[in-house]
Amino acid sequence: MAKGGIIMDVTNAEEARIAEEAGACAVMALERVPADIRRQGGVARMSDPKMIKEIMGAVTIPVMAKSRIGHFAEAQILEAIGVDMIDESEVLTPADEDNHIDKHNFKVPFVCGARDLGEALRRISEGAAMIRTKGEAGTATPADVSLLMQLGVDGVFVGSGIFKSSCPKKRAHAMAQAVTHYKDAKVLGELSSDLGEAMFGTPMSQRSKMAAINKEHPDKQQIWNATLGSKTQTVS
Repeated sequence: MAKGGIIMDVTNAEEARIAEEAGACAVMALERVPADIRRQGGVARMSDPKMIKEIMGAVTIPVMAKSRIGHFAEAQILEAIGVDMIDESEVLTPADEDNHIDKHNFKVPFVCGARDLGEALRRISEGAAMIRTKGEAGTATPADVSLLMQLGVDGVFVGSGIFKSSCPKKRAHAMAQAVTHYKDAKVLGELSSDLGEAMFGTPMSQRSKMAAINKEHPDKQQIWNATLGSKTQTVS
């Protein structure tokens, strides 16, 4: 389903159509992209089935959706409405801190995140059909896609990197093309040109500092302009 392609997070039918037209091999339907989920906090649950169905009706490519870790009832609902794959995702709030879903009880395939080989093998033993890395690098450019493909991944998931950028259509097309041309630096240079501003992201070295500041000042948001490398900004 996703081998050699790019999967884009989308929050509505229009974004899904943009992703398909850009060359995405599949879309991940969710109400909030990971960047918004982390920023807004609270309990993050399965998306509204109505929204997922609208996205399914808008595109011809496969549509994935996320369930909470261990929440087999959410997964049952997603399977019943006809999604093509379920992401048992750590981005959402875990329903079970100790156990993942027994995926052998489902006909729909699952994708799960893993940080190391041991975790990946445990998810596979539970029935996962696909493993994705739990990356926090903020995949947002054709160069990012090239890096991942050259490291040997089978495909690329993009969360907030496209529709949090200043020019989603152009960036989506460029990143989709980068999956095909990931070894051609000249083509990648052309794809990387004039894409506008990339998504905001927080470097890992700044995460603990930002968490402490946000906890002390919950009415303000700390962000880092990952593209320009500017100093931290505080916005209400």
